[in-house]
Amino acid sequence: MDKTLPSLAEAVAGIEDGATVMIGGFGGSGAPIELIHALIDRYLATGHPKGLTIVNNNAGNGHVGIAAMIEQGMVAKMICSFPRSADPRVFTELYLSGKIELELVPQGTLAERIRAGGAGIPAFYTPTGYGTELANGKPVEEFDGKHYIRERWLKADVALIKAEIGDTMGNLTYRMAARNFAPLMATAAERTIVQVTKLVAPGGIDPEAVITPGLFVDGLVEVATPAQEEALNRAEAHHP
Repeated sequence: MDKTLPSLAEAVAGIEDGATVMIGGFGGSGAPIELIHALIDRYLATGHPKGLTIVNNNAGNGHVGIAAMIEQGMVAKMICSFPRSADPRVFTELYLSGKIELELVPQGTLAERIRAGGAGIPAFYTPTGYGTELANGKPVEEFDGKHYIRERWLKADVALIKAEIGDTMGNLTYRMAARNFAPLMATAAERTIVQVTKLVAPGGIDPEAVITPGLFVDGLVEVATPAQEEALNRAEAHHP
């Protein structure tokens, strides 16, 4: 089955108001900038989608990528580990003014909640966060003399991720640390959309090198020269 899409605009066309969207990336590493900007362009043209819940490691930097989504008023809630990173001014200003909600999740817990969502595990226990405000309202159990809090899975309507090489059937490889959250998010979303730097025919990827099987991918679009968030921010870029 050929899962390639003709354009970035078509790739993001099905994302609806109020959707939960997982976006890959660890800072700029693995961030699908072109998909994010295509989604912003759609919003500016149509007013949709809005009221989004975004799941990412951080809350964006500068005025591009996720920060640009927040700046345009598309995001109602962030679920992330690091709302304050290199240049979080957009998120910070809206959060302090009560215009965006934050669910703060420790990084390892965030990854495990996403993995659990993909594996069909509705809850698990972790000692991380016990005795802190992050544990408020969560069930606590004691195992072998140590306290653990119960965390719920995380699932999404859509995942937007970036891969290095993808074949037309959706099998993916990643470039070094850009792998980060993407393989987990691909399993935890109802629909996974991927931008790939290089698109190849079936058989163009050694099966032993496949990280995300095409089973978890619904569409992919080739972006041969993807932008890097940090480079955009050094250039003081804005989107739009």
